[in-house]
Amino acid sequence: MSEQLQAVAHYTADIATVWDLLNPQAATVEQRRDTFDKLAAAYVDDPDPVYQHMGRTMQSFAPGLFAGGDDPELPQDNLDLERVFRLPKSHERRIHGHAHAGVRIVQQGPSLMLVLDAHARHPEPFSVEQLGPFAHATLPRAQLQSEQRRRIMRLARSTKRRPALLASLESRYLKRTPVS
Repeated sequence: MSEQLQAVAHYTADIATVWDLLNPQAATVEQRRDTFDKLAAAYVDDPDPVYQHMGRTMQSFAPGLFAGGDDPELPQDNLDLERVFRLPKSHERRIHGHAHAGVRIVQQGPSLMLVLDAHARHPEPFSVEQLGPFAHATLPRAQLQSEQRRRIMRLARSTKRRPALLASLESRYLKRTPVS
C-alpha cells in the first residue's frame, strides 16, 4: 500500500508541474507552450505507461491550450471558455423555456453570440445611431455554409424527403460536372 501511495505522490508532483504551466501569470505563452511541449514529449518517451498516457493526453490538448496568447481579454482556459458560453446559453434557455440550448449557438454562433451577450456589455437600450451601421450587415460565409449543411442533413434524416434530396444533389452535381 505504501508503494502505491509513493507512486501517486510522485505523479501528483508532476501533475502540479503541468498545472503550473497553465497559469498565465507564470510566463509568456511561448515560454509555457515550449516547456509544455517538451514535457509532453518526455512523458511520451518515458517507459512508465502512466507517463506515456499523460504525454499523449497533453499532446492532444496542446493545440487549444495556448490559443489565446497573452491577451487578457480572451478566455485563458476551457473553464473560462465555458463561462463565456454559459451566459448566452442560459439566456437562450430562458427565452425558449427549454432545458437545452440546442445546436443553434454552435451553428449561428458568429452572429448570435454578439446579440445574446449584448446586454452584458451594453446595459441601456441601443439607439438608432448605434444600430444604423449594422443595417446591411451580412452573415459570415462560414455561418451560411454551416446553416446550409444543417438544412441538407435535416432533409437527409427524413425517410420521406431523402429521395428528393438525393435527386436534387445529383442534379446539382451533374450540372457542375463538365461533360467530357
